[in-house]
Amino acid sequence: MSEPKDVPIEKITPYDEFNFDIPEDEFPQQGISARAAAALVVSDEWTDTNPMLNMSSFVTTFSEPEAVEVAKRNMYKNYIDHDMYPQLFAMERRMVRWLHQLWNGPKGVEPYGAATIGSSEACMLAGLAHKWNWRKARENAGKDASRPNMVTGGNVQIVWKKFLRYFDVEPRIVPLKPGNYRLTAEQLDSYVDENTIAVVAIAGQTFTGEDDDIQEIHDWLDDYEKKTGISIPMHIDGASGGFVNPFLYPDYAWDFRLPRVQSINASGHKFGLTPPGLGWVVFRERKIFNEDLIFYVNYLGGEMPTATLNFSRNAAPVAVQYYQFLRLGFDGYKRVMTHTLKNAVALRTALVDSGYFTIMNETQRIPVVAVTLDPKVTRFNEFDVSNKVREKGWVLSAYTMPSDAQDVRSLRVVVRPHINHNVAMTLARDIVDACKYLEQHGGTATPPELHKHAEEKSSPAKC
Repeated sequence: MSEPKDVPIEKITPYDEFNFDIPEDEFPQQGISARAAAALVVSDEWTDTNPMLNMSSFVTTFSEPEAVEVAKRNMYKNYIDHDMYPQLFAMERRMVRWLHQLWNGPKGVEPYGAATIGSSEACMLAGLAHKWNWRKARENAGKDASRPNMVTGGNVQIVWKKFLRYFDVEPRIVPLKPGNYRLTAEQLDSYVDENTIAVVAIAGQTFTGEDDDIQEIHDWLDDYEKKTGISIPMHIDGASGGFVNPFLYPDYAWDFRLPRVQSINASGHKFGLTPPGLGWVVFRERKIFNEDLIFYVNYLGGEMPTATLNFSRNAAPVAVQYYQFLRLGFDGYKRVMTHTLKNAVALRTALVDSGYFTIMNETQRIPVVAVTLDPKVTRFNEFDVSNKVREKGWVLSAYTMPSDAQDVRSLRVVVRPHINHNVAMTLARDIVDACKYLEQHGGTATPPELHKHAEEKSSPAKC
């Protein structure tokens, strides 16, 4: 039994410290020893998921000891203070140039970009740049600049919907359809117009790991400009594919090789192999990022520019990214991504060969396995499978697809570099065993006839 809260700290015994009654709704009144505080934090975390087994996440969950030491040395540095930590700023500038080159940026221009807190901030900065550029061009032409819109596919990550709402840009979201879960040029003529600030295409989407048809979209926008005189830029959301495509598919033009691609974001904390949270935004050249978006401050020391949405932040992820680039180099990243993709293909093959699943991503570009249950499976659904394998510690994403493919359910596995072949096969066996159990005992899936009846009731009236 813990001591009353008003007992002076010097009278609390070591044993009582470990039984400290943690208050829920008020600030703790007395402190406890460092060892006891650490033990309580650890005990509160006991039932959390093991990050290594969280196969729904793209985020890096392993670092070498040397990388951990780099993080420790930099965790108390305020990254934004370039006057006090100029070498960190130099690392960031250098890495922006490296990424510009990795993503085939044009030569003879000044690369520009920034390290951000995840791809969410990177996407917002890119979106703001395109909005500012569109508005300036409209105003210079004497045209109305009050109704910007952005065109994306229904497969975009939630950050883009946040950007559209937060920064007052009309969403033009092209719906998906069963069997095609990526943005193509097929419906663009119904969404693109003179008020479109940019078309966002994805390299490595969250739902199935596929790329949008980037080349086809680019070519459609070329034809649109020839017909209308309106030039619309592209932004590539490479949060998951930006650190895979360059190393595995060097001849694949998804990046700055396409002239309309004016900006690219990627997540360093995904396949960039750094801990969360770190993102990158890189522009085709310096002039794409409007000068009006840059602020200059001098109250941390010398005057310095700041162009990110966040200000003070931890320097550790930036330093670790620098370590990873130096540690692995191009050859190392290629080797890591090659092995990771092979393990994803092995998992995919085992699941499909089980007879329970059909594949959703016919093009296996990044290490993501997206499957849906075979139509003949009626006693359980993808959510049942996800729940069952949780008993083994695995966390798998089960979800319904966005509109207009919301009747399609998916089970997705992100194979990260720490998952070796043996572990991938263990996961495959546990998933198939879960299906066998559910096939015998049933799950919570709606029987087919009731499901059909529910669909008929919810479908819109036909004219």
